[in-house]
Amino acid sequence: MQINVTVRHCEIDGTLDERARAVATRVGGIALRPMDCTVLFDVDGPSSVAELRLRDARGETIGRGEGENHRTALDRAEERMRRQLQAAASRARSGRHTEAAEG
Repeated sequence: MQINVTVRHCEIDGTLDERARAVATRVGGIALRPMDCTVLFDVDGPSSVAELRLRDARGETIGRGEGENHRTALDRAEERMRRQLQAAASRARSGRHTEAAEG
């Protein structure tokens, strides 16, 4: 899976870049055949913003987080992304289960 880290209107240090790549790898492990993940860091007024965009076999999933610093924002974005990917996986499993029971 290809991982891109993009920074707009701010600067991040090397440790946050490494953490962003680790987070992208973790959420890629939950996804169905992940293709690429983009981690975007930005500033929106007084708050720091992190956004994860993951493309997989189901399409694109976006998790956005805000916080007082970029690390907190990244953690919140990861949490939102995880919830979405787990819900999608759960829906896919339950859909297959009902089709098999009916057929």
